Amino acid sequence: MLVVEDNELNLKLFCDLLRAHGREVLPLRDGRDLLAQAREFHPDLVITDIHLPHISGLELIISLKRDPQLSSVPIMAVTAYAGQGDEERIRGAGAQAYVSKPISVLRFVEQVNALL
Repeated sequence: MLVVEDNELNLKLFCDLLRAHGREVLPLRDGRDLLAQAREFHPDLVITDIHLPHISGLELIISLKRDPQLSSVPIMAVTAYAGQGDEERIRGAGAQAYVSKPISVLRFVEQVNALL
């Protein structure tokens, strides 16, 4: 799995949760590295924050879905800034799951398991 999150505490939490459930995880702090890392790592799931510096999670989702090598990889979007219509826009871009922060650990794990 690839986890894109610029907040160190959230990145650690997500990765620790995934590893505790037996998942191999590659953490990324900068979304600009996602496509190159995903092509090399071959993730079975991408979890991305929506509000990132340099490139938005929405842009990342669109880029993943346009890439023939990565378009079938499921995506879970995570965001602290859930506004009116955000979930529909994010799902419309190609994310299969949407979780708002602060996350519920149980919901996070359930969503991951549902996508795999």
